[in-house]
Amino acid sequence: MNETVNWLLSSPEPWTRYRTLVDLLDRPADDADVRAARAEMVADPQVQSLVAHAATWGSQPCTRHNDAGHALYALTTLVDFGLRAHDPGMASVVNAILAHQAPEGAFQTLLNIPRNFGGSGEDTWAWIACDAPTVLYALLGLGLGPDERVQRAVDHLVSLVDENGWRCVGSPDIGRFRGPGRKDDPCPIANVYALKAIAAAAEHGRPDLLTGDAARAGAEMLLSHWQHRGERKMYLFGIGTDFRKLKYPFVWYDILHVTHVLNRFPFVHVDPRYRAMVEAITARADADGRYTPTSMYKAWKGWSFADKKTASPWLTFLAERIVRAGAP
Repeated sequence: MNETVNWLLSSPEPWTRYRTLVDLLDRPADDADVRAARAEMVADPQVQSLVAHAATWGSQPCTRHNDAGHALYALTTLVDFGLRAHDPGMASVVNAILAHQAPEGAFQTLLNIPRNFGGSGEDTWAWIACDAPTVLYALLGLGLGPDERVQRAVDHLVSLVDENGWRCVGSPDIGRFRGPGRKDDPCPIANVYALKAIAAAAEHGRPDLLTGDAARAGAEMLLSHWQHRGERKMYLFGIGTDFRKLKYPFVWYDILHVTHVLNRFPFVHVDPRYRAMVEAITARADADGRYTPTSMYKAWKGWSFADKKTASPWLTFLAERIVRAGAP
């Protein structure tokens, strides 16, 4: 066991200790240390505050998809930590999400797209390529993979992919809205979200998706964007200084988020473009192998990953997991 792992196991953050035991040390769910860390995590006041926030699902519309304070990202952070549908307070969130599934299969979010962007300007339950996959990822991560409704959403997501990845698409309910890019271009953040859901589906009963055409198209889109960084933006997404900043939660288009998603697909691990992205992350480690956030979301002030002055156990765990997953 190396010094970094020892440091993570001594962290005051139970979610960091729990995921370190499970993901870095491969301890089983019934291991005494794993059970103790998980119980402490579920009862932790900060985690309970996230559960309460996630439970507000549907009470406030999403007006922009990089709003880190939206209930959607409280939910996905809980999933990243390892909470499941059977944990206290989570059933009401799951039921609220399952109550809104479009006929075509995608789960809907309460959206409000202004008229000047092609929307109705009214609160509408609808889906778009930059929220439906994230909702699906959350449901899969919470343990609802066997649910027929969730599998229908997986099939719908796969059906949306084009030869160059996922494009900016949405349900008829959003009117004429489309993001600020060329119609035939893929949307970088939509590909990140879609691949994250595909990887979760593969982990929960659909392993074929991990090497399927949809996964390969989405991964190639992201790797090509990195390869040709600086040449052009797609839907205003570029790869520059801001992209390289270490940031959590996984909300928007940045290096840690993209690499975290790509590392779930073993076929990219030997790709030199992916290896270059990992090296750009590891270059940020301090002499002790720890990582300090270089950007933060103000809505998450008080969490270690939103403190740019101190090494973050959770951020260090995320980086360590990426490095280990793609190690030769």
